[in-house]
Amino acid sequence: MEILVQDLRYAVRSIARAPGFAAAAILVTALGVGANAATFSVADFVLLRPLPYTDSDSLVGLCEGPRNGRGWGCMNQLSPANYRDVATVTTTLSALGLFQRTELNLVGHGEPVRVPAARVTTDVLPLLGVPPSIGRGFDADAGSAGDARTAVIGFDLWQSHFGGDRNVLGTVLTMDDAPYVVIGVMPRQFRFPSEDVQVWVPIILREADFEGRRNRAFEGVGRLRPGVTFEQASSEMTAIAARLALEYPATNAETGFSFFRWRDLVLPQSRTLLLALCGASLCLLLLTCASLASLLMARAASRERELAVRAALGAGRERLVRQMLTESVLLSMIGGAAGALTGVIVLPLLAVLVPPTLPLAAQPTMDWRVLAFTSALSALTGLGFGLVPALRVGGRTGFAALRAGARAGHRTAVRKVLLTIEVAVSVALLIASGLLIRAMWRVQAVDPGFTAGAVLTMQTDLPSPRYDDPLRRSEFYRRILDGVRALPGVESAAFTSGLPLVMTAGLTRVVVSGDQERFDDTQNASFRLVTPQFFSTLRIPLRAGREVSETDTLDRPLVAVVSESLARRHWPNVDPIGRTFATRGQTRTVVGVVGDITVRGLERRSEPQLYVPADQPPNPLGAAYHPKDLVVRLSREDGRLTGAIRDIVRRVDPNQPVSNVRMLTEVVGNQTGTRRAQLRVLVALAVAALLITAAGIHGLLGFMVAQRDREIGVRLALGAERSSVARMIVSEGVRIAMIGVGLGTLVAYATARAMSTLLFGVPPNDLVTISLVALVCLVMTVAAAARPAMRAAAIQPMAALRAD
Repeated sequence: MEILVQDLRYAVRSIARAPGFAAAAILVTALGVGANAATFSVADFVLLRPLPYTDSDSLVGLCEGPRNGRGWGCMNQLSPANYRDVATVTTTLSALGLFQRTELNLVGHGEPVRVPAARVTTDVLPLLGVPPSIGRGFDADAGSAGDARTAVIGFDLWQSHFGGDRNVLGTVLTMDDAPYVVIGVMPRQFRFPSEDVQVWVPIILREADFEGRRNRAFEGVGRLRPGVTFEQASSEMTAIAARLALEYPATNAETGFSFFRWRDLVLPQSRTLLLALCGASLCLLLLTCASLASLLMARAASRERELAVRAALGAGRERLVRQMLTESVLLSMIGGAAGALTGVIVLPLLAVLVPPTLPLAAQPTMDWRVLAFTSALSALTGLGFGLVPALRVGGRTGFAALRAGARAGHRTAVRKVLLTIEVAVSVALLIASGLLIRAMWRVQAVDPGFTAGAVLTMQTDLPSPRYDDPLRRSEFYRRILDGVRALPGVESAAFTSGLPLVMTAGLTRVVVSGDQERFDDTQNASFRLVTPQFFSTLRIPLRAGREVSETDTLDRPLVAVVSESLARRHWPNVDPIGRTFATRGQTRTVVGVVGDITVRGLERRSEPQLYVPADQPPNPLGAAYHPKDLVVRLSREDGRLTGAIRDIVRRVDPNQPVSNVRMLTEVVGNQTGTRRAQLRVLVALAVAALLITAAGIHGLLGFMVAQRDREIGVRLALGAERSSVARMIVSEGVRIAMIGVGLGTLVAYATARAMSTLLFGVPPNDLVTISLVALVCLVMTVAAAARPAMRAAAIQPMAALRAD
């Protein structure tokens, strides 16, 4: 311990005598450790850390999908009949529940608000294993009339609307015009099925709900039996789907089950981007280690004379090696502490990387595992990259070291190799970032088929059963639109059942005369109810016929407007105007053709679109399909219009909340919001890697000039041009950089192929990106080599020859 204290004191003094070296070593270590601590905390939070449920690894999800694995997705895709059949025969699941995402209008507690909610069967909350913190959950007989109107609320709603009052139990909430009695409050961290849900009400299934199998409005959540693997349960679901296809061919012939771990709610694209960021952080860590090794080697070489003197005075090799290791470990531990602090500061900024589909209430945190990881990383960095230089220099403490001094002609091959690795890592990160930037530009350049600028949007979800009557809904739309269109600064306004890109519209099948209805995606169309002026408000071009008009009412022939792709699919090479088709049990006539729009995101394939007049809705039609999104095209952006529109809604219906107020440009921008956030992090890592590499090139060339000053002096004395000496130094750096560019390009190509799903058609070997990165590296190398080259050119031959 006494020797350790001695070594630490000497290390502190030694570091204080070389503040530039110490600052560089600490900064490099902090950068590498901090980046890894932050990104791995997010990755752990999203991909590894248990969800806030009991034994969350055994939770699984179930929904329906095509047996060929294409189309449909997995939102609201499970019918009660299929759910009951699975729950009855399964031997691999200990419990299986049904739920439905929804939103409810909450009134009577201040301003009317729209609350994200979930309808659940009585076994959902128990199978999640999280009991209410106050009160109770739903009884098994919740289907009875006495318990049907109960609600469990979330912690945030309890705090915001009831001030955390523990006497909230028994309070009556009016939601969608129906009274619900509060029977429980869930804990702070509980979220299901997504982060924003704050109310849970029971699903009331009656026998009539099990008669058909096309009511795919629900999702399933279950728990594996102890000892059962996910693969065994998945095989059973496949077998059950095959059996149901044989028993019910009319509805289940093309239907399979999508069975997944609840943890896997992360979209594949988000997972790939998160893993790419982790890979980038590891690359930066590798670069950090290489830079630190290079710094320690230069530091050790510069101290050879000092160590030789100490050896001549009786210091043993082991003692000298221990002293150098103490110094390198101390530096790395200080850098590791600074890195952990950096990670803590940066981590909240990375919360945007957490996918919104996960039921997580908190932001990512840095727990003891990450802190232990950073500490171990710091210690290993110091030991691993301080040991080799220490042993190498510790063995050169004889008379030769005393004679040669710090300017002996040490070989720089190892440092060149390390620097080549740094360049390769930087190039790989830069190329990956460049490819993702080009992919994002291509996504942003996708024409959505409408003009989002100067369009204000908001939601007015109409509750059932008060607005189940189509005539009452039509009166609401008419009064709101008349008031909004009369406002100064409003060009046009309309209602629709779902904004483009938000995926709130439903699917329907379009069957033309002579075709059989098929239960795959070849007849699917995006289905929207719209009011007049919808197409002009969004500036969706009219290709043929007319738009929806005020005369398209229930007492007139049923009509529809179709998109160009729908017209081409069903009526190729003929005029679709006047053609008829069947959908949702009705026959409609095509009166107009409009341009296609993207309805399921800028990066996803969109099915053709079908638009039905809001005054001619299919009957019966679920409340989810009622027009609820108000779109208003403005001649000028005026924040006061939002308040004026709210006043209009309040005059028409005082209990109707207005929610999701935003510009349509924000809706479009959100399509690439997560990608942009992740890309900013990746670009920051790449720029940091480039700066570290530039510092490494500068340091290496400066070291080379210091070691070769006598040789350079001889060259100049023999008549060499100073410009040729400068070019020699620059060319040394360029040679290293070009080798690194070649290696980095190969690594980047392999990486780009692995994340091809993110590139949106950009080839992994994109020449534009590779050429630009090579040019940047060349410019960076020349800039980093400029000062050492000028220093070499300025050497005075006689002074260099007289030097030791």
